[in-house]
Parts: sequence; structure tokens; C-alpha cells
Amino acid sequence: MSPDLPQTRQRRAFATAWRQLPFFVWLIALWMLLWGQFTWVAFLTGLVAALVVTRVFRLPPVELSGRVNLWWGLVFVVEFLIAVLQGSLTVAWQVLDFRRQPGAAIIAVQLVTDDDLIMTHTAVTASLIPGSLIVDTDRDRRILYLHVIGVRDDADVEKQRASVHHWEARIVRAVGSHAQLHAIKGGAR
Repeated sequence: MSPDLPQTRQRRAFATAWRQLPFFVWLIALWMLLWGQFTWVAFLTGLVAALVVTRVFRLPPVELSGRVNLWWGLVFVVEFLIAVLQGSLTVAWQVLDFRRQPGAAIIAVQLVTDDDLIMTHTAVTASLIPGSLIVDTDRDRRILYLHVIGVRDDADVEKQRASVHHWEARIVRAVGSHAQLHAIKGGAR
């Protein structure tokens, strides 16, 4: 047995813990938000809860890109808030417009990137904007299936697909890897 083996294990354990730190911090913050308290007691109980959750429910580690662009993150948040407001007003208008039914469709959108985390963020973003909802995903083929209201023709379908691709690009620019960023810029499918 090599004498460097324990050090290699320690380095690997440290690297894994470092990669999982954002999720661990998020679990603690979520705990504090659920209890509505930002106290030391809430922090410590959140720490215990995060330890229990991460040790009892052993999930495969999520590989983060290690790249965070604060500017594109801010752009994403601002655009998302505007889209939620616009979506709410559009859906409200469609409900109040008695002259015609808004029309609905289920559309398939193939994503550019091949990453579970980016796919999840894109799906959640698309679902949180009023007027669309994710009904299914095909992880192997990178396809999101959305139920969309307010669709009358093919142009509306393509507009919705472009919207989902737009959100995917914003998420990749904010937290994606360099390879994902290159794929988004190249428009690779």
C-alpha cells in the first residue's frame, strides 16, 4: 500500500466536500427560511438537518461548473422578474378576454446543453413563468415538454421554444461551464 494513499483519500474527500458546500449552505438557508428565523439556533438546527439529509439520503454528487458570473446572474434575475410580471398580465388578459379561447398546446423543446442541473434550472424557470408548465422531461434526449396557453399558430410555438432557449442561455451564462457556454454561443443542437 502506498504511503500517499491516505493523503489522496483526504484530498478527494476535501474536493468532494468543497464541491458540495454550496448545496450544504443552501440547505441551511432553506431551513432558516422555512422557520422564518435568522438566529443562531435556527442556523445550528439547520446545520444538523443538513448533515442528516446529506448523510441519510445519499444522492450522487452534483458536479458544479465552478464558474459563477454575477453579472449574468443579475441579468437572469431581472429578466425573470419582468417575465413573471408579463406572464401574469398576459394570463390575466387571456382569462378576461371573453371574445376567444386562449388556445393551448404541448410543445417539445430540445435543449442545447447536456447537463442535469442546467436542464432542471431551465425547467423550473419555464414553469414559474405564468402561461407555461413543464409536463414531462426526456433526460436522455434533453427534451422538455411544456403545456403552454395562448398558442394559436406555429409562430407562437416557435416563440415559446425560443423563450425556453433564451432561459437556458441565461442560466448557462450565469453558472454554466466553459464548454456549455461555448455550446450556447455556437447554437449547437
